[in-house]
Amino acid sequence: MRSASEREQYNSMKNYYDILGITKNASEDEIKKAFRSLAHKYHPDKKGGDEAKFKEVSEAYAVLSDKKRRAEYDAYGRTFNGTGAGGFDFSGFADAFRGFENGQGGVEFDIGDIFGEFFGGGTGRRQRRGRDISIDLEIPFKESVFGTERRVLVAKQGTCSTCSGSGAKAGTQLTTCAACNGKGQIHETRNSFFGSFTSMRACPTCGGRGEIPKEPCTSCRGAGVRKQEDEIHVTVPPGMDDGEMIRMPGRGEAVQAGTPGDLYVKIHVKTDKAFSREGANLLTELRIKLTDALLGHDTTIESLDGPVTLSIPAGVEHGSVLRVRGKGVPVRSGRGDLLVRITVDLPKKLSKEAKKLIQGLQAEGL
Repeated sequence: MRSASEREQYNSMKNYYDILGITKNASEDEIKKAFRSLAHKYHPDKKGGDEAKFKEVSEAYAVLSDKKRRAEYDAYGRTFNGTGAGGFDFSGFADAFRGFENGQGGVEFDIGDIFGEFFGGGTGRRQRRGRDISIDLEIPFKESVFGTERRVLVAKQGTCSTCSGSGAKAGTQLTTCAACNGKGQIHETRNSFFGSFTSMRACPTCGGRGEIPKEPCTSCRGAGVRKQEDEIHVTVPPGMDDGEMIRMPGRGEAVQAGTPGDLYVKIHVKTDKAFSREGANLLTELRIKLTDALLGHDTTIESLDGPVTLSIPAGVEHGSVLRVRGKGVPVRSGRGDLLVRITVDLPKKLSKEAKKLIQGLQAEGL
């Protein structure tokens, strides 16, 4: 058990719930929805994005989306199953020394590289990765319910289509890089508070490939990547809501001798005149005559699946909601329902005969 003072110290750290703008009893879906919204808002590649906020939101989501880490955080104000030795979390420590990186303070070292070498990072080598990118995709309401497929053109840094990423002119060969002797990596020794550390980084001559073209590709000038338009096939799953995002790993920007980033597709759903959505259910309205409300009858209405028969019970009230099961949004357990809200149209004018009949009903106490 930890003392009250220790708990107070831990609880004074970052409040992940406040960062995501949710309450402590938020559900997994609420956590995911809050993260998607904030990640899209602060993404560094977006105009007006904020890299620091994006990292903070990602850190909060990484903890709260994991049941074990969330339980630890709720109990102690922090988690103990990080990536460091024995599960220790070095993120706060690294932040405290961030001002000394890149030569500031007279010391050149990277906290991430140092900890990587000590705790599971091996040589300290970090895989190069391309940038994540995001696009917007607008779809009709019906396609958001049942799912759809789209092909979109995305202008991005991609693998050169002329040389297939080799960087070499067609018909020519690659030769071993003399700068790194074909290893793709070069050793670097740096000084820090902890002494001298040797790490490895991608060779700047060959970009980490270990080979260079004898004759560079004329399209990408030997880089293997270039700005181009790529046609991307996007599969929109059933039940997508407005504002949700689809993550497509590896479909972001390419980088020389590294892994491509991810593509995020934000879905915008067009408003439908007849239908709206309430969770897994669809909602529509049906206007009926006063006589139909009093006597009841069967009628045909339109659903997203086509015409269906709806039985209106006698004496149905204005504003009542009737349910057609299995005609809503597809979910894991099946489908939601179609909810039909009844609007009773009252006649604005009555003929003499109709007025007499209604007066007769009034005399009957109806």
